[in-house]
Amino acid sequence: MRLPKSIEKTINSFERLPGIGPKSAQRLAFYLLHVPQEQLDEFAQALTALKKNTILCSICFNVSEVDPCPICSDQARDKNTICVVENPLDILALERSNQFNGIYHVLHGAISPLNNIGPDELYIYQLITRIKNNPGVKEIILATNPNMEGEATAMFIAKQLKVKSEKLKITRLGQGLPTGADLEYADDTTLKRALEGRREY
Repeated sequence: MRLPKSIEKTINSFERLPGIGPKSAQRLAFYLLHVPQEQLDEFAQALTALKKNTILCSICFNVSEVDPCPICSDQARDKNTICVVENPLDILALERSNQFNGIYHVLHGAISPLNNIGPDELYIYQLITRIKNNPGVKEIILATNPNMEGEATAMFIAKQLKVKSEKLKITRLGQGLPTGADLEYADDTTLKRALEGRREY
């Protein structure tokens, strides 16, 4: 039996998403088939607006609706401490912990030679330029994930920054985060301990 083309296209679209296999894609497509048209239209509009109504902050590269983003434009934040994260979701996790009042820099990934992702594919050199243009920055917290890619990325950034400035304090999130875990899934207490126990790189 051959499926209608519209259903096949929907299944193929879902299969391209990370973590969605053929069976899950089929289930999602057939679920949407039974959803009222009004809800389906809302879903389609939300997807269409996803890229149209969001931009990257020109300072920290977080996803936002305005440039600069609300965190970068917040005068109450400590502009002398920058926390470097892999993804925008990591910012949400750290903000939930209520333990960090500095600003952020989003790399949008981690160095991964197996996936052909090098420093040039990330916002690493923009971070270095940002620090160079802002002599007030005193500390960089490397909050990349505690896995092989995250460690490699943190080491690369630390090496680059040490070449540029010996006075800059470079720290790494400390105890509390298990090796191999992703920052966005960590609970508030774990993140609090990780921030408090950060060590100098």
